[in-house]
Amino acid sequence: MADLVSGGAIGVPFTILYEVIKEVVIKTKMFRPLLEELKKKIEDLKPLIDEMDKYNKVLDRPEDELRQFKVQMEKGPELIHKCANLSFLKSYKKYKYSNQLLELQNSLQNLLAILQWQQARDVKETLVGVKNIENVVLRMDGEGPAGLKEGMNNMKEALEEVKVKVGTIFQQIGQKGDVQNQIDSEVPVPPRVIVGLYVPLRDLKMKLLWDPEVSMLVLTAPGGCGKTTLATKFCQDEDVKGTFKKNIFFFTVSKDSNFSLIVQGLRQRKSTDVPSFQDEATAIKWLHKFLKEEGEAPVLLVLDDVWAETKYLLEKFDEVKMPNFKILVTSRSQFRGYGSLYHLQSLNDTDAMTLLRHSASVDDGSFRQWNKLAGKIVEHCKGYPLAIDVVGKSLRGKSYESWCKREMELSKSGSIVDAETDVLLRLKSSLDALNEKEAIIKESFVDLASFPEGRRIPLVALIDIWAELHEELDKDVLAVANLQELAGRSLADLVVTRKEIMEVDDYYSEHFVTQHNLLRQLAVYEAKLDASKKRLIIGNSGDDLPKCLTERKHQLIKPRLLSITSDKTFSTKLHNIDLADVEVMVLNFNAKHYALPDFVEKMVNLKVLIITNHGFSPAELSNFHLVDSLPNLKRIRLERVSIPSVTKNSIQLKSLKKISLFMCSIGQAFSNCSFDISDALPNLEELNIDYCNDLLGLPDTICNLVHLRKLSISNCHKLSALPKEIGKLDMLEVLRLRSCTDLVKLPCSIMDLGSLNFLDISDCFSIIALPVDIGGLSGLRKINMRQCSRLTELPLSVFDFENIEEVICDEETKELWEPFLPRLPSVEVRVIKEQFNLNWLQKSQF
Repeated sequence: MADLVSGGAIGVPFTILYEVIKEVVIKTKMFRPLLEELKKKIEDLKPLIDEMDKYNKVLDRPEDELRQFKVQMEKGPELIHKCANLSFLKSYKKYKYSNQLLELQNSLQNLLAILQWQQARDVKETLVGVKNIENVVLRMDGEGPAGLKEGMNNMKEALEEVKVKVGTIFQQIGQKGDVQNQIDSEVPVPPRVIVGLYVPLRDLKMKLLWDPEVSMLVLTAPGGCGKTTLATKFCQDEDVKGTFKKNIFFFTVSKDSNFSLIVQGLRQRKSTDVPSFQDEATAIKWLHKFLKEEGEAPVLLVLDDVWAETKYLLEKFDEVKMPNFKILVTSRSQFRGYGSLYHLQSLNDTDAMTLLRHSASVDDGSFRQWNKLAGKIVEHCKGYPLAIDVVGKSLRGKSYESWCKREMELSKSGSIVDAETDVLLRLKSSLDALNEKEAIIKESFVDLASFPEGRRIPLVALIDIWAELHEELDKDVLAVANLQELAGRSLADLVVTRKEIMEVDDYYSEHFVTQHNLLRQLAVYEAKLDASKKRLIIGNSGDDLPKCLTERKHQLIKPRLLSITSDKTFSTKLHNIDLADVEVMVLNFNAKHYALPDFVEKMVNLKVLIITNHGFSPAELSNFHLVDSLPNLKRIRLERVSIPSVTKNSIQLKSLKKISLFMCSIGQAFSNCSFDISDALPNLEELNIDYCNDLLGLPDTICNLVHLRKLSISNCHKLSALPKEIGKLDMLEVLRLRSCTDLVKLPCSIMDLGSLNFLDISDCFSIIALPVDIGGLSGLRKINMRQCSRLTELPLSVFDFENIEEVICDEETKELWEPFLPRLPSVEVRVIKEQFNLNWLQKSQF
C-alpha cells in the first residue's frame, strides 16, 4: 500500500484510512480479525483508486472540490498520532477510541460522497464496504466496554445515513434510467465483423480530429450502406477516445426527435439533475454553459440517422459553435451547407465477398468453388452491407443448389434507379425465400412494425403479442427462440442490457429488440401487401388518414393487430375496420394527457393491450374505463402512465391474466385505491412492476388474488415492505423482488407460500436477515440473493430446505452458504459476477 502515498487527491485519503485501520488493529486485539477484513477490502479497491486518480474528470466534480476532500482527509495522521497511546486512563481511552472510530466512519462517508457519482460498479463495491463497517459496529456494540455505547450509537446512526445516501444514489440512477429510456446516449456495439471501412474511418479522423475548420461533418449514403456502423467504429477508435475521452455522446434520431430532448440527453450524462427543459431557449442556454465549463476538453456529439424532417436540429446545433465541439451527422440526406459533406460508398467487390462469406459461414474451400456464383449474388446486392448480410445469413447451411436458386430470385428484381428501393427488394427476397416451416419467422418479423421506428422494442411486449397471435409462440421460451432466429438472419437485433441477469433468469424485462430502419420499412411494406390485412399500422400522421380508413364506401378491413402511433389523442372514427376482430392493439403516443379512443369498447375480441407513452413524464390516461367492456382481454402493458389516472373509475376485468407496469407513476393509487384489486382482477395470474420509482407498498387486497402465480417487482427503490399476509397467495410460484433497495425484510407469512419455487431478492441490500423459518418453503427450488450486502448470516432452518437445487449469489453471499452445503448435497451454488456499468438503465431509444 505504500505506493498509494504517491497517489493524487483520492489516493491520499485511502492511505489515511489504511493507516487508521492499521493502528487500531495493532492496538486492539479484540477487534483485529474484523478490522483486518476491512483493511483487505480497502486494498481490494486499489485498482479503482488508481483509475480515479488517473481519470478524475469521471467524477464530474471540479478539482478544487477534490483538493478540499484531500485536505480534510490529511487531518487523519495527526489524529492517529494523538491516539497512539490508548493505555492511559480508562475514561480517556474510551473517549479517544470512540472518536477514532467516528473519524474512520467520517472518512468512509466522505469517500462515499465522491463514489456516488461513479458508475454502478463503484456503488456496488461501496456497499460491500458498508456491510463490513456495519459488522464491526454491531460486534463492537455487543462486545465493547459500556463506555463505548455512546460512540457506537453515533457511529450506527452515521452508518444509517450512509445507507440512506446509497439508497438515494440508486433512486437517482433510476431517475436517470427514466430519462435514458427515451435518450440513449451510449455508443452502440458495432457488428463483430466489419469490412471496407478502413479508408472512410481514416477520412473521418482527418476531418473531425485534425482539421480545425471542420466543426460538423455530414456522413451521407443510402440506407443500408453502413453509416451507423462507421459512426460507431469512429467513436470506438483509440485516437478518437483519446481525444474526447468521456465526452462522446451518441444519439439515434427519430422523426419526432427534438432539440431539447437531445440536449437533455447530454444533461443527464453530466449531472444527476434531470428535469426536462421548458423550451429550446433554455436548452441552448444550458448547452452553452456546458461547453464553456468543459473548456478545452473536446466534446463529440453523434446524431445518427437524421431525417430530412428533422433538419432543423442541424440548424440549432450549428448556432452553438465552440472550438472543441465536434458534431458527426449520419443521414440519407446530404444537408448541404451544414459543415463538411462525406459520401460513404458501397463495398467494393473484395470487401463484399468477404462479408458474404462471413455472413453465410462458408469455409474457404467451398467459397472458392462457389466464387463465381457468390460474385453474382454480391453484384445483385449492389455492395450494400445490410443486403449482403441478410442474404448471406439466409443461405447459412444451404446447398449449392439453394445458392443458385437465390441468385436467380435476386436477378429477377432487375436494377432500380432508387438505390434504397433496390436494397429493399434484395432484403425482401430473403423473406420470400422462407419456406412454410419458417413462415412464423416472417409473421413475427412483420409484427415488429407495430412499434415506432428508431426505438428499442421491449421483448416482453413482443412476448405478449406473439403469445396471443401465434399458437406456435405461446410460451415465453418459444418467443425468445423465435427472436433469436430473426437475429440470426440479421432481420433484427437482440440487446440484453444486463447479461448477468440473462444467465440466471427467464424474466426478460432487460431484453430489447432493435431493427435497422430499412428493415422496419420492409416490415411495414409487407403489412400493406398482405391481402388479408391481418395488421393495420397507422403511423405518426395524426388524423390525416387514407380515405380507405375513413370513408364508408371502401371495402371492410378485418385486422387482428391494430397499431396506432400519434403525438396526440387519436380521435378519428375508423369506419371501414371491423374492430370486433382486433385481438392486439398497440398504442404509441407522446403526450402529457391521452384518452383511449372511443372505439376501444367495440373490440370485443381484444386480448392484448399495449400502451406506451414516449414522453418524459407519466401521462394522464383517460377513458380507461372503456376496457371494462372487453370480455376477452388477457394482457395489459402500460409504460410511463400515471396509474392514479387509470384507477379513478372502478373496473372489473374478469378475463385478465397478466398486467405489466413499466416506469409508471404509482403515487397513492395502491394505498388509497377505491376498489379491491382482487375484485377488479379476480383471475390475475401474473403481475409485473418495473422501474416504478414511487411505489411505496402493495395493497393488502393483493393477497386475495388466489390465482396469482408470478409477482415480479424490480428496481422499485422506495418499496419498503410487502403485505403481511402475502402467505395467502397459495398459487404463487415466482416471487421476484430484484433491486428493491429499501426493502428491509420479508414477511413471516412467506413461509406459507407452499407453491413458491423461485425467490429473487438480488440487489436488495437493505435486507438484514431472512425469516427464521425460511427453510419451511418446501417447494423452493431456486433462490437468487446476489448483492444482498447486509446479510451477515442465514437462519438454521436453511438445513430444512427439501427441494432447493440452485443458489445464485456473489462471492460475499456464497460464504454464508458454505456451512450449510455439506448437508445440502444437491444444491448448486452459482457465483455470478456483477457487470458494473450503466447500460442496464437504457431501456429504449428516444
